[in-house]
Amino acid sequence: MSKKHVAVVMGGYSDEYKVSLKSGQLIYDSLDRDLYDVYKVIILKDEWYFLDENENKKTINKGDFSVTLDHNEVLKFDACFNIIHGTPGENGILQAYWDAIGQKYTGCDFYQSALTFNKKDTLAVLSKYGIPSAKSVYLRKGEHINVDEIIDNLSLPVFVKPNQSGSSLGISKVKEKSELIAATEIAFKEDDEILIESFLDGMEVSVGVIDFKGETIVLGITEIVPTNEFFDYEAKYEGASEEITPARIDAETTKRVEEIAKRAYNSLGMSGFSRSEFILMDGIPYMLEMNTNPGFSPASILPQQAKIYGISIKDLCGNEVEKALQKRN
Repeated sequence: MSKKHVAVVMGGYSDEYKVSLKSGQLIYDSLDRDLYDVYKVIILKDEWYFLDENENKKTINKGDFSVTLDHNEVLKFDACFNIIHGTPGENGILQAYWDAIGQKYTGCDFYQSALTFNKKDTLAVLSKYGIPSAKSVYLRKGEHINVDEIIDNLSLPVFVKPNQSGSSLGISKVKEKSELIAATEIAFKEDDEILIESFLDGMEVSVGVIDFKGETIVLGITEIVPTNEFFDYEAKYEGASEEITPARIDAETTKRVEEIAKRAYNSLGMSGFSRSEFILMDGIPYMLEMNTNPGFSPASILPQQAKIYGISIKDLCGNEVEKALQKRN
């Protein structure tokens, strides 16, 4: 049986591309070379390219996502392992393109990617399935901001965050009314839509959920103890947090978090890796967001949870490729 050609697709158009390159390297190193010929493809705003074993670049043909190698040999991929954080790999743009050209890929489909990248819409859909979230106000760029009305509605402190942005970029915690407008300006730099959310005073947990061998499983519940005031970009990627797996919660709360995290995953028709963030308040998990292409560098939460759960990175990644290969074009 000939080996399948698998492209690990990394990079992206946002500031998260550096994290994606680390995630992609771990997946590239981990895939089983007895089953697959594995290649690197980098997607950046100004160029899409294939990297050969000597780190030489070759341009990707966007017409069919192929690459022309030496001696005019054309390489097409049986599956793409999508590990781009942020746009265009986590918000449905790349998935829609791959669907249009008949390219198989890992992770969730175009619709699920676009939906989960939009915090407001995700929480609105999940509320129909009985999954609670913080009270919030939604604003578009250019709309009048009635500070008094927002504070009366939500009370201080509040969180101001871009509606569509990964990795906690552009998020502020606002404790004084006078800080609110400046916080909205920071969030609007990342997205034209923002959310202002009421503060949930509780433990933050990060829950890895995947579909593995036909079953939805919770890989683990990780307690986030940020040294900063909240789990911001620095806490996520620059070590400014303590991450404790399993979280220090009782059996009943653990069961409740697992049940709600699975329900959210299945209700949205998810596939592939996901990491959902919750705040636990009085034993109730309040949903913050779901990431469909979470960080996958060796220090990231999901690989650590898999290790504790007892699934190797090789098996975790191989499972994703096998599901992609079985998809219908």
